[in-house]
Amino acid sequence: MARVVAAAIPFQGHVSPVLTVAADLVRRGHDVVVYTGSRFAGRARATGARFRALPPEIDLDDRELDTHFPLRATLPPGPAQLSFDFTNIFLGHLPEQVRGLRELLADFPADVVIGDLGFLSIPVLDLSAAPPERPTLVTLGAIPLLIQDGPTSGAGDLPSPDAETTASGPALDAEALTIFAELPTFAEATFASLGVTLSDPLFEAPVRRTDHYLQLTVPGFEYPRRALPPNLRFVGTLPPAAGGDHEEPEWWPELSAGRPVVVVTQGTVANGDLDELVVPTVRALADLDVLVVAATAREDGPDRVRRALTEVPDNVRLAGFVPFDRLLPHADVLVTNGGYGGVQTALYHGVPLVVAGASEDKPEVAARVEWSGTGVDLHTGTPTVADLRAAVRRVLEDPGYRSRAEVLAKEISQYDPFQAIADIVAEAAPS
Repeated sequence: MARVVAAAIPFQGHVSPVLTVAADLVRRGHDVVVYTGSRFAGRARATGARFRALPPEIDLDDRELDTHFPLRATLPPGPAQLSFDFTNIFLGHLPEQVRGLRELLADFPADVVIGDLGFLSIPVLDLSAAPPERPTLVTLGAIPLLIQDGPTSGAGDLPSPDAETTASGPALDAEALTIFAELPTFAEATFASLGVTLSDPLFEAPVRRTDHYLQLTVPGFEYPRRALPPNLRFVGTLPPAAGGDHEEPEWWPELSAGRPVVVVTQGTVANGDLDELVVPTVRALADLDVLVVAATAREDGPDRVRRALTEVPDNVRLAGFVPFDRLLPHADVLVTNGGYGGVQTALYHGVPLVVAGASEDKPEVAARVEWSGTGVDLHTGTPTVADLRAAVRRVLEDPGYRSRAEVLAKEISQYDPFQAIADIVAEAAPS
């Protein structure tokens, strides 16, 4: 049995894969402590793990970031907001995060620390001590791979035509470079305050400063590179969480009635304004011979959609929380804002996509959907009704998208991320 700390910054998209991994390790008999925000304490304990909250001063609720940081709400999605988050959260909270982790490790001397790539305490631990003097470090890559390895175009764009030999993650465009100009200096100063020297580019440190970087996808969804760091490997997509005893709505049998099924979602975090994607998609598909399931992922979601529409079209079914492991096998298209986990879940089930995302890593996710041939990238987070209608029809009418998604689903099925992680943990366990 190994002692494992499973850690994440307190953001839904970062915590979910860590909890999924923690649950599997508990099932295998390991002693696991989850270290993240207190809003996830119940979910963490439900895995069978113990729980330790982040220090109170950094124990945020990611649903209320704009309340915590009013200036953030004034910034446009994309580089400006991401730079703010790195300065004020990822790096700004790092000293307290590291302090809390070291206190946890003093009480619970872990053999392994597993974290999401936003958990920058892992690079700090890597730079602080050699492997025999610290836990084995494992980082889960739950966003597109951003290491630079050759000439590229622009953020969110596709690689150049000679992609087979030189492509890498997209380089930052001139505007983004200006916005991020002061971030490296701030990052170096933050790491220096913790007694370590950050010599890697900030966005590459989570990849390079860990013992094992496990990219949670398959090579078919990622641009080819000339070379990858030796500690990096693709381990496949984490299986979607089981829906358990979720009660099926009365319209559930319609999913198998013969009409194409289009699911639209804004994920579990960026769903505060359903007018961005869910409502325009409903309007776009109102007169098509399809069944539209609006999976709002919030209890008041259906009512919010109803208030935004004069009337709900006859072919639309509104839902709050719907387990995707049960819904997506019925879907012909997923319309999404490009959350990495949601896109990987769609590909796990062989479902092609229409992606409209502008914040965080979503443009990069959308670009890879287009590059891989598994869907359409609308290149915006606020698409028009006409563009949504055209994109969904394109995916439904061109069988190539479904074919490519099914190819990736087959590739995904050949990987076992749980076993890959379990092997690392078993090797680190005391003999």
